[in-house]
Amino acid sequence: MTSSHQQENNTQSETLPPLTDATIERVKEGVAAAGDRAVRQIIEETLNHLDAINQENSEPRANPGLRRFIMRSLMHTLFQVQVENGERIPQQPAILAVNHLHHIDPLLLLAELPTQPYYYILGDARTLYNKWWKRFILGFAGGVIPLKRVWKEEVAVMRAAKAGREDLVELAAAIEQTVPTGEDIQTLRQIDRIILSILARGDGMILFPEGRLGTAEAQLHLPLKRGTIIYALRGGVPIIPVALIGTHDLYLRKKLTIRVGEPLHFPSTTRPKRQEVDVALETLEKAMLSLLPTNYQEPTGLKLLHYFLNHMLW
Repeated sequence: MTSSHQQENNTQSETLPPLTDATIERVKEGVAAAGDRAVRQIIEETLNHLDAINQENSEPRANPGLRRFIMRSLMHTLFQVQVENGERIPQQPAILAVNHLHHIDPLLLLAELPTQPYYYILGDARTLYNKWWKRFILGFAGGVIPLKRVWKEEVAVMRAAKAGREDLVELAAAIEQTVPTGEDIQTLRQIDRIILSILARGDGMILFPEGRLGTAEAQLHLPLKRGTIIYALRGGVPIIPVALIGTHDLYLRKKLTIRVGEPLHFPSTTRPKRQEVDVALETLEKAMLSLLPTNYQEPTGLKLLHYFLNHMLW
């Protein structure tokens, strides 16, 4: 069975996006990005640089204070940003476990996080590098680990083609042939080495344990992925649960909230046992749910730059 088929089977239980004209167009853009030599090259170069980092060797990246200043200037121009309990984020290595509502979430976090430690983010490779201006900014800023994976929209296209949508057969074949899944052992081990090296040298990680974009405010897509817990146990670092509130639907000057929970500490172990991981995962799940509002109401009224802000990072 190919990796693409595995990816499709793994998402059988998930709700796939409807195949609208916009969805199909996004898939076509994604396939084009997967086949773009410039995109492939920067992904491989970035991963190789990160794979070589250790206590003495680092990859090119922006000054953390400058990165924070640029991100904060942008975010505070567009939105009203509020941070609750930011003092709970330690100045030592840690993993921030955050709910995920929008592609802008990483930028919002980097705008408000302390400059020490330097935080890295896992991000979808093609979403990160599919535009020249994104490649330029990320090449300057650094701190991003690109992930190769098949999008849910692409899974929806492949499934529809197999179900008889003849107009999608060619596109489905292009997905199978062009889009890397990142599920091969070599890639998975490389990401594993990179994250543990980052933590070992005193830097931090931002992870989204839902493993996907959420579909609604104040909800958590469960079950959470186990990777966040495994990295924390193996790296011997605390997990800081964080809730993002308001980022699912964006418009100019909307209030966005970053709510930080109490640090979670777990015993360090190089070989986490299944029971240890499951217990810690349940603790993390409860902590993240407790940070989400129980009565969130989406503001009404005029929403300036609504379409632009919700699609600029596609």
